Amino acid sequence: MSSIPTLRRALAAVLAVAAAVYVGDYLYLRVRMRHPKPSDPIESMTRTRVLAIPQKNGKYDYQIDITQPTERLTCVHSLFPHYGDQPCWYLKPRLNRPVRVSSRGPKGPKGVG
Repeated sequence: MSSIPTLRRALAAVLAVAAAVYVGDYLYLRVRMRHPKPSDPIESMTRTRVLAIPQKNGKYDYQIDITQPTERLTCVHSLFPHYGDQPCWYLKPRLNRPVRVSSRGPKGPKGVG
């Protein structure tokens, strides 16, 4: 029965380390914001919005979004998201992925709802 307190201590230690890393990441970001460089600690990127529209045969048709052809995204150079922006290490590899358009309408697939 002594394993339950050990598990609680281990969980508390993991949560404490995670909180300390997050706070340290935030403080390091704040320090870099006092002396910003052109793309550090906050970077802004523009992308062309490409829509992936599903077809009945299971393939996708790709088109540039005519309502919003370009989109400006902001990211932070940090380990975790801060100020409502995603980390750049997460956003940059996904920057040119097409935006999937749902084949379902507002009420779901045909015949439902």
